[in-house]
Amino acid sequence: MPATSFSTRLRRLRRLAGAAWRDPGQFRARHLPRECPVCGYRGMFISVGHPPRWDARCLDCGSRERHRLTHLWRIEGGGDRLAGKRILHFAPEKFLLRQMRGNPLYETADLRQKGVTHRLDITALPFPDASYDVVMAHHVLEHIDDDRRAIGEMFRVLKPGGFAVLSVPQNGTRAETYENPSVTDPIGRTAHFSAPDHKRTYGLEFADRLRAAGFIPRIFRETPEREVRFGLLPTEWLTIADKPGSR
Repeated sequence: MPATSFSTRLRRLRRLAGAAWRDPGQFRARHLPRECPVCGYRGMFISVGHPPRWDARCLDCGSRERHRLTHLWRIEGGGDRLAGKRILHFAPEKFLLRQMRGNPLYETADLRQKGVTHRLDITALPFPDASYDVVMAHHVLEHIDDDRRAIGEMFRVLKPGGFAVLSVPQNGTRAETYENPSVTDPIGRTAHFSAPDHKRTYGLEFADRLRAAGFIPRIFRETPEREVRFGLLPTEWLTIADKPGSR
């Protein structure tokens, strides 16, 4: 193996120090070494989030579980499923922004986030029909009052044969999505939906909402062994929603 550069060692030490400051308890237990499919790092992953999730963040590139899962989908079978495609990414994460830096076909959008290409409302997109090859939205729809309208807008701006890459907080043991409009305060929403700004927790019926808009949804997830190997969440998967038609 090639020698680890000084800058890489320094980056890892900084992340270790930050992780130890935020969550020292993670270092009191033994951890299974993980492997990052994005950068090739092998070793301990560190905690992230509030409350912290152990074994979640790559010590080298900083990827989290959903980033690694998206990367594995992206390169499955060889090549790059996003290469040469015009992409609209809602609420982009810093990690994916870094990955896509310099790609002229990659655009970002959000209602409030600074530095995005488009400041907009996902339920009223200003783009013509069939503008994009791909739309991406990781943990966005649970924040939207009218998520069905947002799904419909994503379908509209996709070209025939295009697809959406989506992830949402989803309970795979429940058929129905849990929504309760009477719960409006942050404390109540945290208790009901796990976060103060969430409006719902999806059930398996999420696929039906996509079908109602015209999508053909399919699931991407890894085997249990690869979930452990790459430090993925066993309760999270990607939904790839295809728009019928040909380019």
